[in-house]
Amino acid sequence: MVYLFIGQDSLSKDIKLKRIKQEYLPGPLEDFNLDILYARELHLKGLQERLLSFPIKAKKRIIVIREAGNLKKDIKEFILKYVRKPISNIVLILDITQREPKDEFLDHIARYAQVCRFNESPRLDTFTLSRQIDLKETNYALHLLSQLLKNGEKPERILGGLRYAWEKSIASPFQMRKRLKFLLNCDIDMKRGLLKPDLALERLVVQLCCLQEKPLR
Repeated sequence: MVYLFIGQDSLSKDIKLKRIKQEYLPGPLEDFNLDILYARELHLKGLQERLLSFPIKAKKRIIVIREAGNLKKDIKEFILKYVRKPISNIVLILDITQREPKDEFLDHIARYAQVCRFNESPRLDTFTLSRQIDLKETNYALHLLSQLLKNGEKPERILGGLRYAWEKSIASPFQMRKRLKFLLNCDIDMKRGLLKPDLALERLVVQLCCLQEKPLR
C-alpha cells in the first residue's frame, strides 16, 4: 500500500498518519513498526532494508519518507518500480510539501498511490489540468477547469494549452488519436454554438478522464 501526501498542512498530515497507525499498529509496538525517514539523508540500501523488515506483532510496518521531492535519482527509480507491486505488509507514505510543475516522478506515483491533499496550492494552468486528466482525477480536473474559467481564461486557450501539453507527452498512438478527436469535437461544438463553451469543456474533461489506456478487444 502506498500513500502520497501533498500539501503544506502538517497538522492535517499528522492526523491522517495517526489514523493509519491506529488501523495497523498496536499502541505498545508502534515504535518497532514505524520508520520516519528524510529524503535528503536516505540511501537506497537503507530504504530497501526497511522495506524488507517484517512487522513485529502487527498487521503492517509503516514507512514515512518526508520531503520526498528531494529523493536521490536511484531511489526514485527504485520507487517507480516498487509502487507497481508494493510489499503487502508495508505501508509506504511519500510526503511532499509542494508539487512542482511537470514532476513526472510524482505523476507516475500518483497513478498507483492513494493521494491525500492537505491545503495544496496547485499552479492554476492548463498543464496542471492536463496532469489531473492523465491521472483520471475527474472531480479535481473539473474543479481546476472551473477555476480557470472563473479567472477569465478563454476556452480556446484552454483547448490550445491541452493540445500543446499532450504533444509533449509520451502517450500511446491510440491515446493521442482519441485525445485529438475529443479536442477537435469540442472545438467544433463551441464554434458552431452546439454547446456553451463551459459545458463543452466539462464534457471534454470527463471524456478524457474516462479514456481507456488501450483499445478494448
